[in-house]
Amino acid sequence: MAFLQRLILKRKLVLYGNCRRNLCSSVSAVPTDGDSSSSLPHQLPPFDYQPKPYLGPSAEQVLEKRKRFLGPSLFYYYQKPLNIVEGKMQYLFDESGRRYLDAFAGIVTVSCGHCHPDIVNAITEQNNLLQHATTIYLHHAIADFAEALASKMPGNLKVVYFVNSGTEANELAMLMARLYSGNLGMIALRNAYHGGSSNTIGLTALNTWKYPIPQGEIHHVVNPDPYRGIFGSNAALYAQDVQDHIDFGSSGKVAGFIAETIQGVGGSVELAPGYLKHVYDIVRKAGGVCIADEVQTGFGRTGNHYWGFQTQGVIPDIVTMAKGIGNGLPLGAVVTTPEIANVMAQKIQFNTFGGNPVCSVGGLAVLRVIDKEKRQAHCADVGSHLIGRLRALQERHDIIGDVRGRGLMVGVELVTDRKEKTPAKAETAILFEKLRELGVLVGKGGLHGNVFRIKPPMCFTKDDADFLVDALDYAMSKL
Repeated sequence: MAFLQRLILKRKLVLYGNCRRNLCSSVSAVPTDGDSSSSLPHQLPPFDYQPKPYLGPSAEQVLEKRKRFLGPSLFYYYQKPLNIVEGKMQYLFDESGRRYLDAFAGIVTVSCGHCHPDIVNAITEQNNLLQHATTIYLHHAIADFAEALASKMPGNLKVVYFVNSGTEANELAMLMARLYSGNLGMIALRNAYHGGSSNTIGLTALNTWKYPIPQGEIHHVVNPDPYRGIFGSNAALYAQDVQDHIDFGSSGKVAGFIAETIQGVGGSVELAPGYLKHVYDIVRKAGGVCIADEVQTGFGRTGNHYWGFQTQGVIPDIVTMAKGIGNGLPLGAVVTTPEIANVMAQKIQFNTFGGNPVCSVGGLAVLRVIDKEKRQAHCADVGSHLIGRLRALQERHDIIGDVRGRGLMVGVELVTDRKEKTPAKAETAILFEKLRELGVLVGKGGLHGNVFRIKPPMCFTKDDADFLVDALDYAMSKL
């Protein structure tokens, strides 16, 4: 069977090579201005920006240096990796000046747009005054940012801790849950991703990201996935699995439960409606706290709400965030209640770069841009248009098994058999390369790498959405 699978995959890759040659031969030469969109079946939307001439090392030189000096665990997209040298709003430019539609936002990190002028100006001004001072001194930037962030939170979520990444935020949240509850056991979802540190690897439940190290008092419950889950969209039955884990796999008491509202790395999987309400009740009765991982779903990306957990009608005890909070700055945060925050005062809790003045000023600028430019409403409007077009495309191409998500956090799952939901892993790889050739950069996710993750900067327009869907349609027609 393994030999047969390898033979089939080899044939598909050969066919891909032929398709790629046919695709390349069907477009004209790249224009002299470096933007090849006019040579494609569908053109990139007009964009009034000219990238600066690039005089740096070539892609080949950069790759060779990476291989020599950086860790072998690093991976890159595409058979011929892109040398991205400039970005502006929802577009990226390679070394030749070619423009690409960035539909992945630096792994869901660039919220307001690449090099947004308001954010760049705020960071530059602060850099010229003071680049770094820790919280052992006073500086207004961290306090102003914390105040603004707390104003975005519901309920009693009013105390802010700043860190450098989503992994650090989830580490701190897990520590808080264990200290506050007095228990050790954590509950996370299968298919979840919460970080790559030695502790958060335990919370993560995708074998492609896990090393064989001790996980430590962590239970992974059945994923409430409406598309692939064993109970469909029945939230109550999925929640019963959480109760069973507490009853049979613990002392009856747990430290906490953590979940993304829409799983990112796992393939843009939205939890079954009402699931978190059931589970939060169960976990709190078992002495635990409830943690919402908003690293990818926060800051208006889902469109109809500012935070992903609001789509489930719940208020968590702890919220973690990163990525879009800084539009590319190394910034993360944990927001919790005063009662839970008090447990951290038992010892010294300190982060050298948490609340750095430059990052704090940048983070505050991000919040202001999202409000000023009404990005949440924009995500709802453009996301609805995008999802509608993708679902229409699903009617035309059997390879699309599922279109899901909210706002500008969308997943397209590809299958070879809709009834069996067989992951179209090889076909996804082929289409992934074709989209790059057409000028569209998307992400991949899911355990089998068969889900396109479409999560662009929140300045993404309907014209961009149309270009993306048209490119995907064209690429699929060439399979």
